[in-house]
Amino acid sequence: MTMTLHDIAFHRSVGELIDALPSSHFWRALVRTLGQYVAHDSWVALIFSEGRPQVLAECAGDDGEPDLLFQDYLRGLYLLDPFYIASREGRRDGLVRLADVAPECFEQTDYFRRYFSLNVVADEVQINLPLPGERTLCLSLGSRQAFRPEQIALLSLVQPWVTALMRQRLAFEPEPGEPSAPPPWQERLEQMARQLETALTGRELEVVRLMLSGHSSKEVARKLAISAETVKVHRKHVYSKLGIKSQSELFALFLQAQRGG
Repeated sequence: MTMTLHDIAFHRSVGELIDALPSSHFWRALVRTLGQYVAHDSWVALIFSEGRPQVLAECAGDDGEPDLLFQDYLRGLYLLDPFYIASREGRRDGLVRLADVAPECFEQTDYFRRYFSLNVVADEVQINLPLPGERTLCLSLGSRQAFRPEQIALLSLVQPWVTALMRQRLAFEPEPGEPSAPPPWQERLEQMARQLETALTGRELEVVRLMLSGHSSKEVARKLAISAETVKVHRKHVYSKLGIKSQSELFALFLQAQRGG
């Protein structure tokens, strides 16, 4: 068997990653190794669960400071994240592409225009490891350009040993704290509605979340097992109760609520 210098360097890198498992710089070392083969512009390692995602490690902003947009994500915008929604709807193991989980109208949403296109920019892939307790360990890679088919193929090739390392790394991560309180946006939307002497129903809140995340009326209807016409009725009622006329106004209320405004 003939090995190239490139092959030798790769095996050395994997050996160094195994040695780095107990260290605080493991995640940085892992994404740096992946970056030698698949270019990316941002990354984060986190655990999706029922509440707020648990961040294990993340890349710094361009100025070296915490990413303010990502803080908005953790305060509540994650509820509109296609990857988060997919992880709550079913087990997602291995490599998951944005195209696999993005709803039909994702690129038309305010979430896409005001968060995703500014923070992730163009494309995102995740390497996922399902955990007990309906949790998912995710390594997310973001790119300013769409990932090319050959890059996706390479990530699919290395995914088994990456997830194996991710599984071993869990032994060195701190135990999660108490479950975080439910995001405030639902309560505040209900409060706004109560100020209008009415209240949003649970079904209306489900419709709101799916609409804001980019699901079309047909997709919302399919997920909730109702008709598309019923979805439109729910939307009309929500707008009336909240005194708004557009989905952009609804997103603004959502953003204000999860920021605590």
